[in-house]
Amino acid sequence: MVDFPRVGMVGGTETIVLNMGPQHPSTHGVMHLLAEINGEQVVAVKPIIGYLHRGIEKLCEHRTYPQVQVLVDRLDYVAGFSNELAYCRAVEKLCGFEVPERAEYIRVLFTELVRITSHLIWLGAFANDLGAWTPVLYAFVDREVFNNFYEENTGSRMMPNYFRFGGVKEDLIDGSLERLHAYIAEKLFKNIDDLDTLVGGNEIFQSRTKGISPITTEQAIEWGITGPMLRATGVPRDLRKDDPYSIYSELDFKVPTATEGDVFARYVVRMEEMRESARMILRVIERMPEGEVRAKVPKAIKPPEGEVYVRTESPKGELGVYIVSDGSTKPYKIHFRSPIFQNLSALPQMACGWKIADLISISGSVDVVMGEIDR
Repeated sequence: MVDFPRVGMVGGTETIVLNMGPQHPSTHGVMHLLAEINGEQVVAVKPIIGYLHRGIEKLCEHRTYPQVQVLVDRLDYVAGFSNELAYCRAVEKLCGFEVPERAEYIRVLFTELVRITSHLIWLGAFANDLGAWTPVLYAFVDREVFNNFYEENTGSRMMPNYFRFGGVKEDLIDGSLERLHAYIAEKLFKNIDDLDTLVGGNEIFQSRTKGISPITTEQAIEWGITGPMLRATGVPRDLRKDDPYSIYSELDFKVPTATEGDVFARYVVRMEEMRESARMILRVIERMPEGEVRAKVPKAIKPPEGEVYVRTESPKGELGVYIVSDGSTKPYKIHFRSPIFQNLSALPQMACGWKIADLISISGSVDVVMGEIDR
């Protein structure tokens, strides 16, 4: 990695430093790429982060455990349920709380739904990065349906604050499960196929993604990459299978993979993950048990002294929550292992040697949400 800013020489040609961003507040958040280029070729690139920094990890030290729940929605802010699940599981493990079976089913229902909506946001934004606006509109059709489901059951469309220690805030609205099941079974799969044809079948999109920035399994592991980016290299690594939690061990599902490891392979994996999550949701709804949705827990949460680390499979990869308790009502220390931060850290290696236009597709394939990076 070179020091920036600088102007150097590569092969007798003068290089220049190009600032890409920081863009205005957007879906990805505000990111600044400092690129050294030799003509159209990227010689080196350095992601500059911190424009969205809110200090969530430090704020957690000055709030009670239940108050922290409001903050975790704002990490990966298009996958709030995934963040809530990881945090609640960490506190429950620290305190020894048990979660009722129905609550576990509801949690998995929402986390798989948000996996789909997160991928839809990624797909629309990624296509828009490459110059296509229509996929954004198509992607938001299904996302709005699911956001309506979130809203009627949690009261919020993006920052749900719905999971609770020992379960969820309240039971589902009557009739909402039936409507969701009907929509997924009758419309969602066709809509995903239409999106796949519209985007993945487009020859311009293929030329911008196929064969671009392929990485090997060895490279992905060395760089700490997880999630769809790792699975795009052929590794079926998924914590829901490899280290099962909640009710995932009871669900029969496949882990989508690809072998090329390039930008297009990352697209293929995410598209198939949406289909697989939809199948899982149908099974969850069909098997949804009756019963309580929240265990009885103390009003004042005071975990015993100690530490805990819990990890889950978020839409972006391995999301980890590390908590140190000093026995008080507030955590002594909280750290979030951000899969987005780790995946983005590989961008300098992934982009070096490619063209400026390729840098856009490569960075977009990472699926960056800066709220989880600037934590």
